[in-house]
Amino acid sequence: MKHIAIIGAGPAGLMAAEAAIEAGAQVSIYDAMPSVARKFLMAGKSGLNISHSEEAALFRSRYRAPDARLADMIEAFGPSDVERWMTGLGIESFKGSSGRVFPVMMKASPLLRAWLVRLQRDGARLHVRHCWQGWDETGALVFATPEKEVRLEADAVILTLGGASWSRLGSDGAWADLLAAKGVELEPFQPSNCGFEVSWSERLLNGFEGAPLKGVRLSVGDQSAQGDVIITNRGIESGAIYPLSPNLIGQISARGGATLEVDLLPDVDMDILTRRLAAANPKDSSSNRLRKSARLDRTKIALVNEIARGVLPAEAGDLARSLKSLPVRVDGPVPMDEAISTAGGVSWSALDDHLMLKALPGVYCAGEMVAWDAPTGGYLLTACLAMGRAAGRAAAGH
Repeated sequence: MKHIAIIGAGPAGLMAAEAAIEAGAQVSIYDAMPSVARKFLMAGKSGLNISHSEEAALFRSRYRAPDARLADMIEAFGPSDVERWMTGLGIESFKGSSGRVFPVMMKASPLLRAWLVRLQRDGARLHVRHCWQGWDETGALVFATPEKEVRLEADAVILTLGGASWSRLGSDGAWADLLAAKGVELEPFQPSNCGFEVSWSERLLNGFEGAPLKGVRLSVGDQSAQGDVIITNRGIESGAIYPLSPNLIGQISARGGATLEVDLLPDVDMDILTRRLAAANPKDSSSNRLRKSARLDRTKIALVNEIARGVLPAEAGDLARSLKSLPVRVDGPVPMDEAISTAGGVSWSALDDHLMLKALPGVYCAGEMVAWDAPTGGYLLTACLAMGRAAGRAAAGH
């Protein structure tokens, strides 16, 4: 029976183990942390958004990858397959109003417990506190453990070591140096699905740090997203800005900064807003005009004053345009370790069609350590599961 070593016990690694066992292989799973899937558990702490129920072609279009290989893997194991897989573990799912898919109990821990029980029942052997150090001169895998150094051989290896964010949970990108030394082509890590730094004034932060900008539309170029945004002491944070992070980071890399256009009233037509502002009492102060005629709350008024430095257009049409397209200067992303996910990692050109490294026959890569990207909303986890499944099947048949 073929023995497969899987290094990294997150969703991609556990799914790779499941697929390899189903294909008849013997599987050992190794993880550097004292317990497995820590980032998965953290992601599910406030509600495990594991997939999305939107139309299949639209779902696949959410991913940024250089060719069709990732889309093919997701087509083979997509959102409906994820739901059936959870049902097989005794975990029922439901769809939220936005189409996002969650387990009924919302948490990740019951799903993980059921999954580990089934994997170990089916023969998977789990080894924690095994920090992978690479290979020795004979080609054996080398692990550092609290007691001793461990060396072992396997018929195939699947690496599912994650990206380079949330290092405290085990995803630190340290594996990149090990693969680079073996001639594996890598792409630089970049933060993704992250907050951004803005140089707010002390006046704004003193009154509005932690306050939400509710129901705004954010735009970068021709891409936009709508939702709530939190003003932080460093800048802005929220799920509404995460989908825009690739475009923002691209602008920042090219120009040293980026401009985020904020529509404070996305559900109000420009003409209607102009008429409201034109009908304002000429004796009203600027703040009263924004509050009573534009119907902005205190936080939005504070942002307008922050950007305009207290000098607002007097003409109603000009003011309406400002409120519908308020330019916020973005200096850069938050530190990469704080990002929800990272782009970059193992280049797709380093992999064959089955996720095997061309420079290291018999070694496969899956999950966030490969250079693809996607927004939050269930897309990240679905792709990790789909890639793990593909790698597990391929390694078992190698």
